[in-house]
Amino acid sequence: MCFSVNVNLVKEELEERYGISFPDKYRYQPSYYYHAFSLPEIPAICSGNPDSIRLLKWGLIPLWVRNVEEGEAIRLKTFNARSESIETKPSFSGSFKSKRCVIPVKGFFEWQHVGKEKIPWYIYRIDNEIISIAGLYSEWTDLTSGEMISTFSIITTDANDLMAVVHNSKKRMPAILDVSEERRWLDLTAAKSDVLNLLRPCPSDVLKAHTISPLVNDRTADRNTSEVIRPFDYNTGNLLL
Repeated sequence: MCFSVNVNLVKEELEERYGISFPDKYRYQPSYYYHAFSLPEIPAICSGNPDSIRLLKWGLIPLWVRNVEEGEAIRLKTFNARSESIETKPSFSGSFKSKRCVIPVKGFFEWQHVGKEKIPWYIYRIDNEIISIAGLYSEWTDLTSGEMISTFSIITTDANDLMAVVHNSKKRMPAILDVSEERRWLDLTAAKSDVLNLLRPCPSDVLKAHTISPLVNDRTADRNTSEVIRPFDYNTGNLLL
C-alpha cells in the first residue's frame, strides 16, 4: 500500500526535473505530508499530454461510475492499484489502456509492525532526487453538473528487500520508474508486455529509509513540516539531526 507521500516540491523544481511546463502551478500547494484519505490534488504527468504537468485528485473514479455519490464511495477504494490486476480489474483496466501517469514525490511513508506497535518510516531516493511513481488516471464527467473530475491511483508492486523489512505486513511498495522508463510508461503505443515489465520492484539500493517520530500519526497536528520526515530514534525517544 502507499497512502502517504511527501510532495514538498516547488513548481520550478518539477518543471526543471521533467523539462515541461506546469500551467496550473499557482493552484498547487507543496506539502511534506499528503494522505490519500484527505483526497488531495497532486501534480502528475499524464499520457494524454506528457509535455505538461497537471493536478489530479487522489482516488480514481472509473468512467463507468453513474453519479457523484458512487464516485465518492469508490474513490476510497482506489487509492492504490495492484500491478498484477490492472489489466483485468474493472476499476483500472480502461485507464491502463489509455490513461497512464507519473506521480512525482519526494518520498513516501510506511509503517512497520513491531509486536503490537506500528513504527512509521520515511522512504526516499538515496540521491535525494524526485521519485517517479507509476500511476493511472481518469477523467470522469458528472452528467448532472457537467463538471469533469480528474483523479488518479498509485500502482503498487511486490516489495523489494528493503521495503519487505519496512512494510513487513503487506510487503508492497509503489511501482517506481527509472528516469529512462518514465516516457515509456506514458507511451500508449508501447507493447502491453513492455509497460507491465516496468512495474517491478525497484532495486533496494536506489532507496534509503529511516524511522520517523509519532508526529506523523497525529491527525490534529500540522504535519506539513520538515520535522515529519526527520530521523527519530525509538530507543531514546529523540529526533536525530
